[in-house]
Amino acid sequence: MERKEKGFKEQQKKIQNRRFYTKTSNQAIINTQNLMSGASTSGSLRAALSHCVQQVRKYDYHHYLCLLQLSPEMRKAAFPLRAFNVETAKAMDVASDPRIGLMRLLWWQEAIDKIYSHKKIEHPIAQALSSIISEHKISKSWLKRSVEARINDARREVDEIPETMEELEKYAEDTVSTVLYMTLQAGGIRSTSADHAASHIGKASGLLLLLRSLPYHFSRNPQIPYIPVEVASKHGLLVNEGGQRMMRSDFREGLPDAVFEMASVANTHLQKARELAKTVPAEALPVLLLAVPAQVMLDSLRKVHFDVFDPKLTRGVLGISPLGFQLKLKWNSWRKTY
Repeated sequence: MERKEKGFKEQQKKIQNRRFYTKTSNQAIINTQNLMSGASTSGSLRAALSHCVQQVRKYDYHHYLCLLQLSPEMRKAAFPLRAFNVETAKAMDVASDPRIGLMRLLWWQEAIDKIYSHKKIEHPIAQALSSIISEHKISKSWLKRSVEARINDARREVDEIPETMEELEKYAEDTVSTVLYMTLQAGGIRSTSADHAASHIGKASGLLLLLRSLPYHFSRNPQIPYIPVEVASKHGLLVNEGGQRMMRSDFREGLPDAVFEMASVANTHLQKARELAKTVPAEALPVLLLAVPAQVMLDSLRKVHFDVFDPKLTRGVLGISPLGFQLKLKWNSWRKTY
């Protein structure tokens, strides 16, 4: 009888948590939609901004939740920037042919030039970007750097593995830190400390997202593209066949050790970012909440002993319940930490 009563109470608690999560999520969506439909916003721009929000919510949910912690004006700029990152990040994944994915990235490279030349582009994300670039004077170099990093990655041969951790860290900064730099810029935040923290958080997040993507890439091609040669060799993942480096057929035995080494580098970047927290201006702190999902990814990896193929990592939001993730965000936001 006691066991049944305990089970009933646990079930009721789960239902209450689910209701709370649904209520807060729906309210956040309503608030965001209201923001995107301001009186000064044209109908076409409202539609473009709404498209950006929906793309981020669909393909990058944990960052969507992070952006909801920003002030309304910063949120209006942050969603198009994040949607651009989503669009370029998934270009190769959704293409049936790698050449089509590369063409899509090259299209975006050209689109950036057109946006800064004040030419109209019939694409909702491009339209939203054009608006915020005009309003906030976003640096063209960050957008170009981001898409060019994706293009260079797309041009790599299937069996071509990065040589060093530094290469991957640069890729992480070019594709993730740049989004933070631009968001800070859109908020009018000029702070060397905030920029340095954003650099470290972007590198940590980028490295961990690459680790998280390994099972997906392996399902498409029996290679592990984002474990650098220096790490893969150290942990016995590579073998030479006819002068060519190949992944061992039994690579999964040593993979957790390689993942641990890479995750440790990401953890170091997070620690360095947090050491700067006292010198970061208060208005920059919500932008740097990206450190929270990075920490969640690290914690989730630890729980499965750095086995990236463990299905627990795909549950909820980055391996934890959606409610738990939101509470971590709210807790850090309330404490003004990251």
